[in-house]
Amino acid sequence: MDGQQQRKALSAAESALRALAAGETGRARTAADKAASLDQVGAYSGFIGLVSRAAGEIEQSGRVLPETKQALADSLGPGPLAALAEDLPG
Repeated sequence: MDGQQQRKALSAAESALRALAAGETGRARTAADKAASLDQVGAYSGFIGLVSRAAGEIEQSGRVLPETKQALADSLGPGPLAALAEDLPG
């Protein structure tokens, strides 16, 4: 495993969450795709689908549903990324 590549995956996941928080859904999807493609250990295996779901909710209603925020946070495990997911607009 390349630790530097995994750190890049983490950074891309963080970028996806920050883009969602800013309402930039296209950028969020792109960053989530990058996180998934760089991920070597399966840490972001469900992340891309959940980011896409959250982006769709933002596009439709301007907010992320509580169950989607929770699913995102759960998929990331405890830590700062989960906290970013929990703080998404909702």
